[in-house]
Amino acid sequence: MVLKIGDARSMYRKFKPHLLMVLIQLGYTFLNFITEASFNEGLNPYVYITYRHAVSGFVMLPFAYFLERRIRPKLTWPLFVELFILSLLGVGFTLNAYFASLRYTSPTVVASMVNVISSLTFIIAIPLGMEKLDLKNPRGMAKVIGTLASLAGVTLMTLYKGKSFRSIWSAPIHMGSSSIHENWLKGSILGVASCITWSMWYVMQAYTLERYPAQLSLTTWMSLIGGAQSAVFTVCVEHKPAAWIIGFNIKLWSILYGGIVCSGLIIFIQLWCTKEKGPVFVTMFNPLSTIMVAILAYFVLGEGLYMGSILGGIIIIIGLYLVLWGKENDEEEVPMRSS
Repeated sequence: MVLKIGDARSMYRKFKPHLLMVLIQLGYTFLNFITEASFNEGLNPYVYITYRHAVSGFVMLPFAYFLERRIRPKLTWPLFVELFILSLLGVGFTLNAYFASLRYTSPTVVASMVNVISSLTFIIAIPLGMEKLDLKNPRGMAKVIGTLASLAGVTLMTLYKGKSFRSIWSAPIHMGSSSIHENWLKGSILGVASCITWSMWYVMQAYTLERYPAQLSLTTWMSLIGGAQSAVFTVCVEHKPAAWIIGFNIKLWSILYGGIVCSGLIIFIQLWCTKEKGPVFVTMFNPLSTIMVAILAYFVLGEGLYMGSILGGIIIIIGLYLVLWGKENDEEEVPMRSS
């Protein structure tokens, strides 16, 4: 019995990052819909980003200050500049572009675009030496094929619909029609731009964590600095004071959820997974959000589920498995080299 408990604990430690990344994608899935609903009610996406990270920064601040006061490195000017750039890549520019694209398109389209982040991160990580690529090794080939398969699955879900499977019951939640999906091309361009800078952010996280390993403090700094960057940008583009007024409604709940859960808890967990497994591992789970969005839209919102989404989802899962199988070999080789 003791051995069985020991084996269970060993399995939990081994797959803890995998489980956490699945939960993170579930959190991001709900984020897509709650922000869509708040934007439909008139919430400005730039105001949303500013408030969201202000909430995150002030909620995380006491935890970071007291829990990491002994391990937090001294903040120097070069390190502050690095944190400023990291915040700009992860919040100031990227999230403003991302949620603006959500405003002009739809949750399904945006969730599909985000999946190119894994491929972009993989490409960036190889020349930087953060990811090994041995095409002569079966597991090395698996990483490449898995990455391409995930990208193909996302493309299939985005471009091909096929037969529609309508929900057999009435939708419990109605989002309502939106009048803000006014520029599909503009939204797509903003989405692609955010994916590029998002990939750079994931890679830079790994470098910053080596010099600033206090993950709670790093999360707090990114929220506070990114929120300030977003505030400056918002003041420049949004000249209506009424846009900053938030009532006790879906707008407030969207900001609280985005700030406390997504910009706070999820980013903290994501930093831990990046430190343990690397940026490519973290981004390879992004396609799961696309599948979850499609499933949630079908069962909760009553939207149609298409054959393209089903086939694409299967291909994405296969691709994710291939990449994780290939990366498992990387981790097994580390102790062999050090011995």
